[in-house]
Amino acid sequence: MGGPNGGNGGHGANVIFKTDEGLKTLIDLKMMKHVKGDKGGNGKGQDRHGADANDVVIKIPCGTTITDVETGDVIADLVHKDEEFIVAHGGRGGLGNHAFATHENNAPEFSELGEPGEKLTIKCELKVLADVGLVGMPSVGKSTLINAISNANAKVGAYHFTTLNPNLGFVKLKDNRSFIMADLPGLIEGASEGIGLGDKFLKHAMRTKVIAHVVDMGAEEGRDPIDDYKKMVNELAKYDEKLVNKPHIIIATKMDLDNAEDNLAKFKKELPNEEVYPIIAPLDEGLDDLIIRLADMVDSLEEVKLYDDEEMKESHVLYKFKNEAPFTIEKIGDGLWQLKGKEVERLFHMTRFSEPEGVERFGRKLRGMGVDEALEKAGACRGDDVQIEDYVFEFKN
Repeated sequence: MGGPNGGNGGHGANVIFKTDEGLKTLIDLKMMKHVKGDKGGNGKGQDRHGADANDVVIKIPCGTTITDVETGDVIADLVHKDEEFIVAHGGRGGLGNHAFATHENNAPEFSELGEPGEKLTIKCELKVLADVGLVGMPSVGKSTLINAISNANAKVGAYHFTTLNPNLGFVKLKDNRSFIMADLPGLIEGASEGIGLGDKFLKHAMRTKVIAHVVDMGAEEGRDPIDDYKKMVNELAKYDEKLVNKPHIIIATKMDLDNAEDNLAKFKKELPNEEVYPIIAPLDEGLDDLIIRLADMVDSLEEVKLYDDEEMKESHVLYKFKNEAPFTIEKIGDGLWQLKGKEVERLFHMTRFSEPEGVERFGRKLRGMGVDEALEKAGACRGDDVQIEDYVFEFKN
């Protein structure tokens, strides 16, 4: 009655992550747990195609790293404003019967189901964006320093771990240059192994251009400034060698205490090649020279790239397909074989087995992939059962 006229189905929704400068945490994402896109609309008669589903856009803060939990691959590192990445691709719509019309079969009585959308489990980590990271033991004066030279309002208290999350401050110089400074939570021995705030702190230091080691030169609480500094460097090295290799300076704080000058002299004698800036933050002493030096260092350095091209995959979907064989065959029982593979499973999910012509096409496609030949080579006999996912088919001539 006029030939086939079934339209194609619409494309399923992609799940897209997009950076938003207004967000500072991943708390909204943490509350979601599961994110799912809608299916595309069904194709209809009179060659009417189904509507594409609207993409699902998830807002995340700049500086978010996305990792595939199953493979461990870093699939995206989003640092720029309004940067987008498709984390899970929606499936394409199935073809209507009009798409299968040929000269030999001008009225096909079968169509495709839609392609399943991609499913994966991901881990999102926020690594703050800052030019300078203040690194130091608890209560050495990091928060006091960042409050003194920037617009930050970091909490200051007479107890350890006053800072529980990174505080960002905007530092502006008299010559109108500026940079972002991060007051990072206090570092203690064993932080690289998760002791104290552990890697909750160390991961944030990865993006900084410059590491500023803050050392309590007044040696309050019986501390040894030299020992403190060496412990900090050791923890950075154990976490990631990249941190130790970053440009760095040393900020000697609490220089107003009685023994600070003697400790500074010992420090410089023990570590003569280190660049040290003594300051008294509450009195603004030494701060001008310090921020000018930091600004010069920041200006001379390029943007930090956490992952090189080998570690990053432009499209994890294409990467997986490229590196996987079309199918694998395994004998799992007497006369029972298991057939696996992305292409085979994709074809399986898009076939309407209620339509005889669709079943015939499924068989032709498998033969075209070389499945029949591979089964025989593996030792399968006609009449054996072949399992794809939870379904079993008979291996016929």
